[in-house]
Amino acid sequence: MGGSVSKALARIFGNKEMRILMLGLDAAGKTTILYKLKLNQSVTTIPTVGFNVETVTYKNVKFNVWDVGGQDKIRPLWRHYYTGTQGLVFVVDSQDRDRIDEARQELHRIISDREMRDCLLLVFANKQDLPG
Repeated sequence: MGGSVSKALARIFGNKEMRILMLGLDAAGKTTILYKLKLNQSVTTIPTVGFNVETVTYKNVKFNVWDVGGQDKIRPLWRHYYTGTQGLVFVVDSQDRDRIDEARQELHRIISDREMRDCLLLVFANKQDLPG
């Protein structure tokens, strides 16, 4: 029953696509979150040099998620991914108190860019389940 309702709504309203940019400092957990959403399981990751792109479907919305590396040398390249972004997921390692201010500065730099002014923002405080 629920599946047929979802299919009917998709036919009426159409399927939607949304471009999501996932950014944050290195080791914040962006790639782990992406693949947990995509595969519904935890995966072993290595530092992202460049980017990962995956489509995650939820109900009738396809989220094209761009997970871009967060090392300090890569961050100046983030702006090249802004065009067409409709939502920003900014991932923060909530256990890394020494770099919270650095993360805040990077987030302010991103949302100050005119290309990102109208996009939706989610600040994801990651690693809250870890002791510390």
